[in-house]
Amino acid sequence: MNRDQGAVSTFLAVIALALLMAAGLVFDGGRKISALREASHVAESAARAGAQAVDPDTYRTTGEIRVEAEQAITLAEDFLAVVGHDGEVKAEGDQVTVTVTITVDPALLPTGEMRVSATETATATTEEPTT
Repeated sequence: MNRDQGAVSTFLAVIALALLMAAGLVFDGGRKISALREASHVAESAARAGAQAVDPDTYRTTGEIRVEAEQAITLAEDFLAVVGHDGEVKAEGDQVTVTVTITVDPALLPTGEMRVSATETATATTEEPTT
């Protein structure tokens, strides 16, 4: 009787599992990286939308650029709602900061959901008209 008869089957099962795990790392890792890029892009765009809320009275009287906090937060949250994401928005001084978190469910790896966050800040500016 040959005792090595099942050795190749076990070896192939281990190799197949290792290849499946490697494919899972590549596929699910790629999805996580893609979600991080999306979170960053959405947070940046929402912050820019909020930074449009420059307080014109403060700018006219003092020359200081500030955002109207409530309006900036509303603009950023409206942008987030349009693109279908939730986020945390803060507005202070001339800056609007947005944090977006995205949850990714892995397709191949049995790791449970993965969460990625990105925080971006936009600074309000004005451009003097050219004469």
